[in-house]
Amino acid sequence: MDFKKTILWAVFSMSGLMLYNNWQVHEGKPSMFGGNSASNVVATDKAPSNKVDIPSPVQNPNIPASNQAPAVSSSAIESSEKFVLQNDVLALEISANGGNIINAKLPKQLTPEKKPVELFQYTPSHKYFARSGLIALGNADLPNHTSSFKLVQSGKDGTGKPFIVLASERNGVKLEKTFILSPGSYVVDVGHRVTQSSANATPLVLYTEIVRDASQEQKIGPFDGAFSASTFTGPAAYTEKEKFNKLEFTAIDKNKITIPTQVAAGDPAWVAMVQHYFASAWIPSDKAARDIYAGRIDNNLYRIGMQTPLGIVAPGTTVVEKAKLFVGPQEESVLETIAPGFALLKDYGYLTILAKPIFWLLENIHTYVGNWGWAIILLTILIKLVFFPLSAASYKSMARMKEVQPRLLAMKEQYKGEPQKLNQAMMEMYRKEKINPLGGCLPVVIQIPVFISLYWVLLSSVEMRNAPWIGWIQDLSVPDPYYILPIIMAASMFVQTKLNPTPPDPIQAKVMMYMPLVFSVMFFFFPSGLVLYWVVNNLLSIAQQWQINQMFGKKPAK
Repeated sequence: MDFKKTILWAVFSMSGLMLYNNWQVHEGKPSMFGGNSASNVVATDKAPSNKVDIPSPVQNPNIPASNQAPAVSSSAIESSEKFVLQNDVLALEISANGGNIINAKLPKQLTPEKKPVELFQYTPSHKYFARSGLIALGNADLPNHTSSFKLVQSGKDGTGKPFIVLASERNGVKLEKTFILSPGSYVVDVGHRVTQSSANATPLVLYTEIVRDASQEQKIGPFDGAFSASTFTGPAAYTEKEKFNKLEFTAIDKNKITIPTQVAAGDPAWVAMVQHYFASAWIPSDKAARDIYAGRIDNNLYRIGMQTPLGIVAPGTTVVEKAKLFVGPQEESVLETIAPGFALLKDYGYLTILAKPIFWLLENIHTYVGNWGWAIILLTILIKLVFFPLSAASYKSMARMKEVQPRLLAMKEQYKGEPQKLNQAMMEMYRKEKINPLGGCLPVVIQIPVFISLYWVLLSSVEMRNAPWIGWIQDLSVPDPYYILPIIMAASMFVQTKLNPTPPDPIQAKVMMYMPLVFSVMFFFFPSGLVLYWVVNNLLSIAQQWQINQMFGKKPAK
């Protein structure tokens, strides 16, 4: 049996399967390898036919829709007064209609046109925003995201933080929203101050939710479409018990999402909207029990939110409920400091166990060299040193295989038409010469998980956006604009093929000769940082293999 041919076909088959799976995901279909983790409670939120979008309290989901306020129109929000709140990394626009955050620009994160990335948007073509409000376990019409809010106060507090206070009152209940931004932070501190003046007090519930459509996010790179299809876009939720749950838009459409609904007091939990490189999330206080909900509001408009019961607020009294709203890039060092489990927003896929330490090592190297390209090169050298003993044994095996190549060709001629005898003779020769025919394949097989993990690290790391290396490589997160690195990689693979023993099977030999060309075409569309890793790895492998071939440089007898 030709083991190399079997391994080659297995690699091609797995590659084809993964490509087909990515295409399925791109077309909106579920992954063949399983999707998001599921809990045992279904928590969907169907939109009524009259498009009411005020959420019903989870504790009493049978509240008639007729008792709720109608959905606010787009024109009302677009024409309402806007308030601006900003620091050096985040610029927010808050609408007077609803007190909703309808626009968020990130001045430090630039598009290819050198404009700030606009994460939140409220336009006819794209809707993505955050909102909050009050609902009651009764029929009361309370201040919510459709209410008209007035500016109460704005400016900077005693510590120099910019803030805005907006207020609205309905049926004797006053809601004040306070938005505070700290310098250099992507986290907005949001306070909800509720004052009751009605004698007919009912249990109140505060809801905080994020709404967006299912359209592709703003293009953030010249080749972004080729890669954003492989990353998740949609709602997500985290609880201490169920951990991280991602919800596909298509699953929401089919009413087949499963997420935890109830969160106990004291347990951390948050809800988010995730996309390539960026995310937004509500992180309510954990002092009270909360409820998570998600669903479709309208055609191509979805939400995920959390409800916090405030209880009965006695007449003449006030309660304050605090929350945090994150709007920014998925920078791992930043995410880890915001909330428990928040670093999971940066999704490395199924190889997180390898990807996280790889990124940790890469980040630490970067702190010393100050350039992500050189950090990738040094990381490649370290990985090569770790695999050096295994690679050396493998290259020795390949050198021995090249040494006995004439004998293999002679055997093939001798046992022409008798494959069983040919295999027996080959196995006997391998045994006598103490050669492992699979030895040359072992480093490649072991490096595949590392390669895939590094692929996800470079694909998911917003730190690589607009990160230059040298010369023509000005962004390691996108493909090489002049295809220089893929061509060098193809040339290095061709040299490696020449250093390896030629397979006795002519068809297999041709396949091995064409593989550098196939891989170079495929690498045309990979991030240049990933191709850089592979080029450096190939060059180091060539040097190591050439040295070992010199050590076993005996000319085989004819």
